[in-house]
Amino acid sequence: MTEFIQQPWPWYVAGPLIGLTVPVLLILGNKSFGISSSLRHICALCLPANIPFFKYNWKKEVWNLVFVFGIFLGGVITMLFFSNHNPIEVHPDLAKELAGYGITDYTNLVPVQLMNWESLFTVRGLLIMVGGGFMVGFGTRYAGGCTSGHSIMGIANLQLPSLIATVCFMIGGFLMANVLLPIILSL
Repeated sequence: MTEFIQQPWPWYVAGPLIGLTVPVLLILGNKSFGISSSLRHICALCLPANIPFFKYNWKKEVWNLVFVFGIFLGGVITMLFFSNHNPIEVHPDLAKELAGYGITDYTNLVPVQLMNWESLFTVRGLLIMVGGGFMVGFGTRYAGGCTSGHSIMGIANLQLPSLIATVCFMIGGFLMANVLLPIILSL
């Protein structure tokens, strides 16, 4: 059983499990699934400032904070008890391309050559970590939600804005992976 949990789950198992969260949340309490909204709830909880965006009854959304804490706790439990200590398997063609950018260490989920304190103070690291974080935060706020809220919950509810947001997420991801990331990695 442990070996099964340590391996990546096929799409036909993981996809339906993720998809089933939508009807479960709707049936159990007419709740909307989304992860980015929890940041707003945490800010409203921890920073009771006089900012209109954070003035609402966050206590009725405490279930969302519990849900996100459960995701965090699941990650900790998985790391402690079910970690797969084998190097990440990378397709040989991709490994060859990444080696051209100086990325050769696949022992972690994210290459050490990209994500470390020394890299943060380079142009490449600053663009990837700080710029990328800013763009994800800005995009989430501008789109009115994150990929989980729009792509899983919104499309399941047949919401046109969620379909448009998901198409934009996909286009942005393709452009980033195929156009901008090679440019950034070559810096």
